[in-house]
Amino acid sequence: MNELLKKFYFVLCMLIVYRIGTYIPLPGVNATLLTEVVKQNSSGMLGMLNMLTGGALGRLSIFALNIMPYITSSIVMQLMSVVSSDIANIKKEGEAGRKKISQYTRYLTVILSLFQGYGIAVGAENINVNGVSIIADPGLFFRFIAALNLAGGTMFVVWLTDQITARGIGNGSSLVIFSGIVAGLPSAITNILQMGRSGSISTEFVILIILMALGLVALIAFIEKAQRRIAVNYPKRQVGRKIFGGDVTHIPLKLNTAGVIGPIFANSLLLFPSTLMGLSNSKYDVDSWQYLILSHLGHGKLTYIILYALMIMFFSFFYTFVIFNVDETAENLRKSGAIIVGKRPGSNTAEYLKHVLTRITFVGALYVSFLCIVPEIMISKYSVPFYLGGTSLLIVVSVVMDVFQQTQMYLLKRRYGSLIKNSAFFSNFSSWSNLWRKKLFIIKLCCRQ
Repeated sequence: MNELLKKFYFVLCMLIVYRIGTYIPLPGVNATLLTEVVKQNSSGMLGMLNMLTGGALGRLSIFALNIMPYITSSIVMQLMSVVSSDIANIKKEGEAGRKKISQYTRYLTVILSLFQGYGIAVGAENINVNGVSIIADPGLFFRFIAALNLAGGTMFVVWLTDQITARGIGNGSSLVIFSGIVAGLPSAITNILQMGRSGSISTEFVILIILMALGLVALIAFIEKAQRRIAVNYPKRQVGRKIFGGDVTHIPLKLNTAGVIGPIFANSLLLFPSTLMGLSNSKYDVDSWQYLILSHLGHGKLTYIILYALMIMFFSFFYTFVIFNVDETAENLRKSGAIIVGKRPGSNTAEYLKHVLTRITFVGALYVSFLCIVPEIMISKYSVPFYLGGTSLLIVVSVVMDVFQQTQMYLLKRRYGSLIKNSAFFSNFSSWSNLWRKKLFIIKLCCRQ
């Protein structure tokens, strides 16, 4: 138990270090003007990314990019393992292959964070409030310093996540994003209560929002544990006089394999054009295509909601079939001699897995779409904060469940370890006692003679 507490304390200390870093600003940024810009664009992509980074992007801190370049690099490497045969062969090399892919992922993270950091610096220079830029001394030097600071901050966060994963409890990347969202929850709840107190929304509606959030939490906790188990039989085989195999196991297929990848990608793509136009502080004509985008791709608009749901379903299917290769799984089952009851090994098994995965992914995509669309309407109509949206609640509940499950597994492992040690002690004790009994018996026989 003491060791488990040490792990929790270590995770807490690492998250405190991360939260301190989110308040260290880039040099040359006017914090007062930046706060006004963030408030004006809180309903766009800037608001969503600011939520995922724990407010670091809204403060233009050194952790403004957070862990996002690393997540993007990991997804790119997973896609490359499907497209490129060389990456696929490296992935099959076992532990050495995983280390190589991890190294390539970090190299790609550095490149992406430098490009994104430079883009953020250029975008920050173009932001102004009443003709005053939020950057005190814009220019090439500021862009260079900002790109280096943001890239360095990203790699430091990656190092923090690695330390949390290796020496703590839970997944480091998920816990970093989780801490940023949880840090904003108190202010979000306070804003809701203040809106009810000021009369902006009724007291009944405040209660409805709280009940809806609790209902979504219960729904997420129920669905995230749902899985389809496909029974797999391993035939018996005889080696010499011993018989091995004959086991029955299963392949667990989660209902929501893609997690929050679908909502994050869909939201980013849909809000990107309107966010850029909002930051430019320009006024567009009613007949222009810019005004058409702003009027149809905003929160709560019918076009936005329809496209949002369709893109969530597309990315859910796309990412699920990328990380779960049915052909590779069927081939591995065939090589190990395992079979799915009623299905021939090889292509028949792959078709069956694809059929099952398609059906459960469709249900999971509908669940994620509902989870994100209902809060989306509340955000647009009643200015409910992003922190009470479906994406944030999905991340929070999933991380809590993962940490709880890993804690249970750790305690169970320690308990079985102590039982094994005790059983070894008692077995040794019994063998020693039997040996001494035999010795005493021989001594008694010798004494009688």
